[in-house]
Amino acid sequence: MEKKKRVLPKPSTNVVPMKMDATFFFEKAVQSLDRYHYDKALKYFRRAAEYEPENPVNHCNLAGLLSEMGNYEESNRILQHVLDRIDPTMTECYFYMANNFANMENYESAEKAIIHYLENDLTGQFLEESEEMMELLSYELDRPAKLSTIKSREGLFDHDRARSMLEEGKFSEAVRLLENIISKHSDFMAARNNLALAYYYMGHFDKSVDMIRQVLEMEPGNLHALCNLAIFYQHFGDRESLAELLEVLRKTYPFHQDHVFKLATTMGILSEHEKAFRLFKRLLKTGEAGLDPCLFHYTAVAAYNTGRYEEAQRQWKQAEKFDPGSEIPKFYLNLLDKHREETRKPPVSYHYHLPFEEQFRGLERAEGGLPEHMKRDPLVRSSFFWALRHGDGDTKLQVIQAFGLIADDEVKDALTEFIMLPDEDDYLKQVAIFVLRSIGMKEPLNAVLNGKPTTVEPSPFSPGLPVWESKWQAIMETALRHMAQRYDMVQQYDLQTLWVEYLSRVFPNVPKMTKVEGWAAALEYLTAKMHRRPISYHEAAQRYGVSVATVSKNAKLIDEACGLKEKMDAIFKKLTGMESQS
Repeated sequence: MEKKKRVLPKPSTNVVPMKMDATFFFEKAVQSLDRYHYDKALKYFRRAAEYEPENPVNHCNLAGLLSEMGNYEESNRILQHVLDRIDPTMTECYFYMANNFANMENYESAEKAIIHYLENDLTGQFLEESEEMMELLSYELDRPAKLSTIKSREGLFDHDRARSMLEEGKFSEAVRLLENIISKHSDFMAARNNLALAYYYMGHFDKSVDMIRQVLEMEPGNLHALCNLAIFYQHFGDRESLAELLEVLRKTYPFHQDHVFKLATTMGILSEHEKAFRLFKRLLKTGEAGLDPCLFHYTAVAAYNTGRYEEAQRQWKQAEKFDPGSEIPKFYLNLLDKHREETRKPPVSYHYHLPFEEQFRGLERAEGGLPEHMKRDPLVRSSFFWALRHGDGDTKLQVIQAFGLIADDEVKDALTEFIMLPDEDDYLKQVAIFVLRSIGMKEPLNAVLNGKPTTVEPSPFSPGLPVWESKWQAIMETALRHMAQRYDMVQQYDLQTLWVEYLSRVFPNVPKMTKVEGWAAALEYLTAKMHRRPISYHEAAQRYGVSVATVSKNAKLIDEACGLKEKMDAIFKKLTGMESQS
């Protein structure tokens, strides 16, 4: 009789298999370190290095922990293995080895390692610590170090200046400086990454991506370049490339604080809020990043975007504590309070500033133009540069006006470049020329108008006039001076256009103009009417100190020559057409 076979039950399918890879063991090691379980952390770091033997970061993490535990010799053996077998360009290994030798009181070997680091490392990441060690070694060895050069100091001062310019929003100045640094030090990766950012801020996206690709060709694992490239992929809507790169970034667990910060902010921008939250919390826990209100804000935003609303509130309160004069934490605490019970909450930006619409609402209420902090804010400035290149017509017009309020060399460079673009609208370019003149550019300007390269002289653009009289200029300047604080740049430009058109139509039979203020008042009156602004002959006459009859007479002369109704229709068609594109 045949025996029946026992059928074993199939294993339950709801058990999730645990993926044991280098990332898994790295995370376990970091958790053990957080709990001060060094032996466990050491075991996990060893396993991470075994799973990815060609990844130098795993080995450096292991060497760092061994050094922390006092096992300096084994730490140095691992670091030497990285340099000999995995990545000879990791010059920071020499810095770590120098520390280990110094702790073993082997000062000759420490000096040799630290000199090798300083003479070969481009980034200067441990420059300050290395200089302190050199002092110590000089004291212990009773002689000066035999150091010939410090590699990272070559171009470092200029690079620091360029970084400061980026932070101040002086993008074109930063570009010039960074391009010069790279021409002399082609392997200066930090300068290349910052140049890519400067291009991006200015709206030169092709140049930006090209620079990032150059960095990654020279150094495929450069985290700053990978993060920047991911943000660019998102900007261009390249979902396939972004998804591939995100897989790499999700599995990346950087060791150094600046790398952690870069990855955290990048993952936040890419809407990978869970990863961003864990990285920001790690920075807060270690305390390496200091008590920066921005970091509390970033952590709060990541918490908010992952549904941790109590945590978000705690972090914004911390930001408020360390930045008591700022409106930013207060704004977000109020927003959280206001929408706490709503299922769908409004999105919140990681950038530590008020939302732009909120800033511009405040700007409309304020007097005296664009506030200084907005003029200097690199995020505000980069959004302006981007919009001037890639926005719709109405947005470009607003940016050109805002540039008139900022009025610095960056603005002059941007507008000078803009008026040379053949595909841009002539009206926008003429407003840009007007803004350039109003902020002090008196020299002739090269522009492309009506599809042709043109040199625009300092007097108003008036191709229909063979001369430009000083009296005509005085009338226009008087009107613009009176209108400066009450009319925007577009309205002031339209006044100039109306004046040039009137003179062109009546030339050479231009009437005798004895009273400058009477003509200026008429120009303001008509400009206000064109833009549907309330004004009367009496009000205009009073402001310019002339009679109502003078303003009325001159306004009628200009109206008859130019056909004001048609002019108004044209302006409103232009403005309405721009608005409909937005």
